[in-house]
Amino acid sequence: MDIYVDTANLAEIKQAHELGLADGVTTNPTLIAKENGDFKDILKGICREVSGPVHAEVLSLEYEKMVTEGRELAKIADNIVIKIPMNHDGLKAVRSLKAEGIRTNITLIFSAGQAILAAKAGTTYLCPFLGRLDDISANGLELLDTIQTILINNPDLDAKIIAASIRTPIHVVELAAMGIDILTIPSKVLEQLEHHPLTDIGIEQFTKDAEKFK
Repeated sequence: MDIYVDTANLAEIKQAHELGLADGVTTNPTLIAKENGDFKDILKGICREVSGPVHAEVLSLEYEKMVTEGRELAKIADNIVIKIPMNHDGLKAVRSLKAEGIRTNITLIFSAGQAILAAKAGTTYLCPFLGRLDDISANGLELLDTIQTILINNPDLDAKIIAASIRTPIHVVELAAMGIDILTIPSKVLEQLEHHPLTDIGIEQFTKDAEKFK
């Protein structure tokens, strides 16, 4: 299992990298818009920090523009992966980019049917959104489990799952138990995973007792 950090903030990426929690990075226009700087310059900085895949999303929704943007983004660094939205033109763009040897990630997947189409189109990565399904009282974990089963039972569908929109440490644990290929996790959730109230109590007690030997 790989863990990606879901952010465009270089300080957060460096912090995760120091802990071995940045096998890759996922970004999107919203995350990059939160940072100060040029779109491509921000991506270049991330690619210098992380040797694993860095996912950069196109801004257009039309086939030809997506392909053009994808080609340009792929020139930034060898580890760039092109994120493409799940729509008709996006599926076409993925096929074209794959033919040119450019890795892609079809994002904003919310159904198993979409995942099948994306895998058949030749995407390198499938990106189902867990938390957003939970937000509308759907079962995001069930979707991930179904997609996982489809890929196992159909080895010709050569794509990896990146579980996105992870909101809680419980999401992380459940997805890891399911054997999902890649989890992309916001810095906030990575920090939450470090803590447990019993750990805090234990550290406090050990620190207090250690004072007796100083």
